[in-house]
Formats: sequence, structure tokens, C-alpha cells
Amino acid sequence: MLICKTLEDLPALGVPLHLALGVFDGVHVGHQAVISRALDAADREGGLAGLLTFDPHPIRVIAPNKAPANLLETLDHKARVVADLGIDLLIPLHFDLEFAKMEAAEFITRLTAAPVRTIAVGEDWRFGHHRSGDVTFLASVAAKCGFRLEAVPPVMQDGERISSTRIRQAIRDGNLAGAERMLGRPYTVSGRVIEGRKLGRTLGFPTANLATGEAQLPGDGVWSVWAILADGRILPGVANLGVRPTVDGTLRSLEVHLLDFSGDLYGSELEIRFHEALRAEQKFPSLESLRAQIQKDTDAARASLRKSD
Repeated sequence: MLICKTLEDLPALGVPLHLALGVFDGVHVGHQAVISRALDAADREGGLAGLLTFDPHPIRVIAPNKAPANLLETLDHKARVVADLGIDLLIPLHFDLEFAKMEAAEFITRLTAAPVRTIAVGEDWRFGHHRSGDVTFLASVAAKCGFRLEAVPPVMQDGERISSTRIRQAIRDGNLAGAERMLGRPYTVSGRVIEGRKLGRTLGFPTANLATGEAQLPGDGVWSVWAILADGRILPGVANLGVRPTVDGTLRSLEVHLLDFSGDLYGSELEIRFHEALRAEQKFPSLESLRAQIQKDTDAARASLRKSD
């Protein structure tokens, strides 16, 4: 997948572009309906199907007090998801206060300096200074700027619009099945493996400590999980999410013990698919009692994951 980080990089591609525009936090079923219009146009007419998004999330710049505490994906995770959907080109524009001052007309003029042939958006998408750009504006300039507008209505489920906010709430509530229906795929968290205290190794259960950034996580506790390695392998595991009270931990962390695996994962990216909550996090009177419980958790995770094979 090609990556262009500025609008000025696009003309040099020299091919027709069919772009889905938006923030796309989570790339849920509603987002996929927008993205599919760009993919279909590229299939029909040739050229590249692209996704133009913003990093960081614009609301974190414009109104940080109203921004969600957590997002559904990091930018790298989003890139992998849209690549799997068939997107050829990712345009992650850096969003800051200066960018926020850009008028809608200037944004479209700069964008369509490249051969943009399709622009697909949600029908209520707003952009530009003071959110002055909308579908009505895009329709008014489409012919002049040489693109066809695809305005996509929201996708509904259970009588409500699918949204990133609903998905985050489902994950916080532990309703991963509901989150999966809205995402159109299992919910996963992606993070880089960082060095930890190596306590798990001394107990006989080495863990990968994941830096998940601001990703939305489910409730604390022990989970059976599937871990997707950078090379594509999918391995069973057991994860602890919480503050590790037995060792006087204070910071929330995600640690994953991969079953029947040995190797060095430091610095690599892991994607974790939460399968089933096994128990709540708790404090144990000794490291030996913790070790015994981890063995029970490992056995429980194996049984849990076997049921899903």
C-alpha cells in the first residue's frame, strides 16, 4: 500500500484517484460502506482506491475536552485494516490548529490538483474551517473540480446508527460480540512489544508487554486471546489486563503469555483479539500463589480457545 502524507504528494502519482474521506476511527461497517464506493469506482474506471484520513483525530485538536479518552485504532492498525479491505493508497494528513483553519474550498482545491475522480464520504461528514464544508458544498463543486461525489447514508443496526462511540461503549461493557457486529470483524488491539519487569519469565510464564497507546480496551481481568504476529501467524494466549496488584503495580498494562511459543518478540507488533473473560484481576498473597493461578488461567485459556476452533 502506498502512503502519501501531504496533498502535494498526490499529483506525482499520475493516476486517477478514487478517495474515501473521513476520520474512520475503527473502520466499522458504516465506514466500510463509504470505502466500498471508492473501491468500486477504482475497479470500474482504473486507478487507485485511496483513504484520506487525519492524524491525530481532529476533535483532539479542536475541542480536546470533548474528545474521547480512547480510540479504536492506532494509525498503523487502521492502515492494516484498510489494506485488508483492498485500499491501495493511504493519505494520513497531519491535523493541527493551522490545518484546522483551512477553508473547505481551499482543501478541495488542493486535493483536486491531483486527478481525483471519485470522492466518497458519509452524507453528514463536515470538514474545513468551522466545519463549513459538507455534502451540499461538495456537490456544488464536483463538476468544476472533476470528481463524482458518492454520499453514503449511515448504516443502522438495532434501530441505531453504527458509530465509533457505540463500539467503544460496547467494548467497555464487555459486549465484544456487539462490537464485532458493528465492526464487521472481531475487535482487536494492536501494540508494540516493549520491555517489562520480566516477572512472568521468572514465574515460568514469559509475557509480551504491549504498548497500546490510547486504544480502547475492555475491562480489567484475565482473558483468553488470539495473538496475530507480524508474520501473520495466529497463536493462542492468555492475557492479563490491569495494574498487577500482587506486585504493587500502579499503571494499567496489557501482558500476553503466548501458549507453546518461544522466541524474541521485543519491538515487534502484536495484534490481540480478546476471546473470553476468564476472571477478574485480583491480588494474591504471594508470588507462588500467583504462579499457581497463572497455571490455572493458562489451562482455562486453552479450554476456552479450543471451543472456538
